[in-house]
Amino acid sequence: SSLSAAPQKSRLDNDPDVVYLNKHIDHPVHLLVAKPTTIYAAKNGGRRLGTFKANTKVELLAMTEKSYRVKGQAMHAGVTGWVDPQLLASKDKNFIANLKTLYKRQMIVKELIANKEIAIGMTLEEVERSLGKPTETEVKQSRKGESGKWDYVVSEEQKHYRTVIDPHTGRAYRQLSHITTEEKSRITAEFENGVVTTVTRKTNSGPGKVRIIPAPVVFHW
Repeated sequence: SSLSAAPQKSRLDNDPDVVYLNKHIDHPVHLLVAKPTTIYAAKNGGRRLGTFKANTKVELLAMTEKSYRVKGQAMHAGVTGWVDPQLLASKDKNFIANLKTLYKRQMIVKELIANKEIAIGMTLEEVERSLGKPTETEVKQSRKGESGKWDYVVSEEQKHYRTVIDPHTGRAYRQLSHITTEEKSRITAEFENGVVTTVTRKTNSGPGKVRIIPAPVVFHW
């Protein structure tokens, strides 16, 4: 069974519609089953894996817009599978709404990273996943926390020539005199406490459009 489980996990990890909680929340997230809940093998239903009784405590592992992947003790054994979010509950009345906000935000972030773009509200980790390591960094420490900026600079070599007269033939020809490196474009991401607050683009063709996305969701326990 272990051999068949590995490919299934790989497909799940690569699913663009799924947000994985362990990548965004640094502690386990537990919910309660409000009503008897059928557990399915796939996010869209399919094969039934069992049933969770009411008041069963489950751990939330991943989510789509319409389904949650959880693990817990079903009526017959421990099971990991997909359930209907409407049949789950949390002690925090805002928790489910925050999860929906988290999901929508991460879908936007995935799109930005796929297109190698950044936006106000992204974390520095997300910026690095999108654009790579910055060319230049500046960090300031204060009582209010940490702030600074990351610069991404694209440069290109410019070859410079001079006209030289051949003393023997009198013919003129071009000779490479020197090479300079000139800045072609620059993206500056200013941040406060790890979240981008300002994006500035400097290019030969003028500034681009800056998107604004929701800030990371903070869960209070």
